[in-house]
Amino acid sequence: MSSIRFHETDIRLPLRSQRLHTKTTVAAAALILAIVGAADGCSSSTSGGAAVVPIPQQAGSGSVQQFIGNVAVPRSVAATSIPSNPFLGQGSWSNVHNDTYMSDTYSSAGPLGQNPTVLSTWLGNDRDQVALVVGMTWDSSGRIVAGAIKPNSATNTTRVQLTLLDPVTLQTLATYDLPEETMASATDFRPAGTYFYTDKNDRTVIGTVARKVWVVSHSGSSFTLDNQFDLTGAIPDYDSMQALQPDFSGRLWFTSKGGTNPAGIHKGGVVGVLDLSGGQVLGTYQMPDEERIVNSHATDETGGAFIASTMAMYRFDTNTSGAPTVTWREVYDQGTRVKPGQTDIGTGTTPTLMGTKYVTITDNADPRMHVMVYRRDKEFTGTRRTCFEPVFGDNAGDTENSLVATDTSIVVENNYGYSDPSVTTGGKTTEPGLTRIDLDANGACHTVWSNSTLSIPSVVTKMSLQNGLIYSYSKPVGPGQLDPWYFTAVDFVSGEVVYRQLAGTGALYNNHYAPVYLGPNGTFYVGVLGGIVAMRDTP
Repeated sequence: MSSIRFHETDIRLPLRSQRLHTKTTVAAAALILAIVGAADGCSSSTSGGAAVVPIPQQAGSGSVQQFIGNVAVPRSVAATSIPSNPFLGQGSWSNVHNDTYMSDTYSSAGPLGQNPTVLSTWLGNDRDQVALVVGMTWDSSGRIVAGAIKPNSATNTTRVQLTLLDPVTLQTLATYDLPEETMASATDFRPAGTYFYTDKNDRTVIGTVARKVWVVSHSGSSFTLDNQFDLTGAIPDYDSMQALQPDFSGRLWFTSKGGTNPAGIHKGGVVGVLDLSGGQVLGTYQMPDEERIVNSHATDETGGAFIASTMAMYRFDTNTSGAPTVTWREVYDQGTRVKPGQTDIGTGTTPTLMGTKYVTITDNADPRMHVMVYRRDKEFTGTRRTCFEPVFGDNAGDTENSLVATDTSIVVENNYGYSDPSVTTGGKTTEPGLTRIDLDANGACHTVWSNSTLSIPSVVTKMSLQNGLIYSYSKPVGPGQLDPWYFTAVDFVSGEVVYRQLAGTGALYNNHYAPVYLGPNGTFYVGVLGGIVAMRDTP
């Protein structure tokens, strides 16, 4: 039977071994088709003449609890403001992790759980029955630009489709296809374009399978390719693009994943700098062999670019020619296994910057994973690693999603046990865990609270500083064989779940490593295997 397989960056299927490019096969097509075929009937609504089709529900879902908990009482969180990168879109809506610090925080509010309204849009079709929405950004008019991963098992190909949506109705306003790529094997595809960002001019900057950077503008009804930059001289043909992010001077920092060269050597990922004004690659740096890059990167106002490989944490700066140079490198415990819930060995986190002094990631140690904080200065005398805090249970903890962080606090989730969508079907779920860690004045740290009951299989959790709620997407055990997925709000101060609101039931509501987003309009969005599901308060 044919199968559709999913893979992404912070939105990926895990590797089964430490060897490069060995992936998990997921018989997802059969699973999804079975769920859809048995789903309760769904109807279409229209907005502006375009049909908005809700994502189908699992059959028998009418018995699932809709709302659990209480309306939240907002309590703001004090935090140092994140500098505005002049080459990114404004606010917290320019990339997967919100801002140039990759903080996963919002200064705006999300829903409090007051008379919640839930809606969804199924972005699949007869050709692409699964549409995993990973990245979402917002333009200056408040419209959503989404990147939908659309695998086609019939042709053994996949692509990312840029989709412009109305933020209120979820109506699709325009679509634009990136080039298709062939699945690297019968068990894998890794579409380029998973990580993208919105620039200061509302344009989408995104990488393609052809190792090119596209700059795409949009109107209310169409996308237009404005420019493209060729990186084939910087990234080998056995490798592929990973992520891109501008620094505060407007230079584009890009990375590749790493790959196996014709001699069979597992080469590390490439770090490069592109002059967007002239289209010239200013220089590259190749990681040591076996050091892959499987996440995004952060940039700060001092000119630093912060990148984690599968073995070490780096700060890069540019030399007088604009080429990337290693400022410092700190090896961490990459572990001895790819744990269930991970996509590769080593850290599962994009580096997150904290205030003006620190950068944080996790390691992959056993028996317990650690949250680590480093001094990020160019020059520093002493030990760079200031925090080394164990989290979750022995041999039952990992994370494949970036940390939520302010200048003084970190929130980390447990993804242990999420190997593919089948582990959250039939009433099953993953190891629970959500922990808050605070920094002391000297950069040391301590655990404030740990919620050991909440299961968050794979979402990129976010937080509202305005109302003090951590927003996540959880999956309980059961009831029975049913699989409900919940919009979830957790109190930042206590770690207690304030409310859970049902998003939907069944495999199409599985977010599969896609993030939570809070839109400028206060709506809570999650990308899922069927498209997008959203929740907002009703006055």
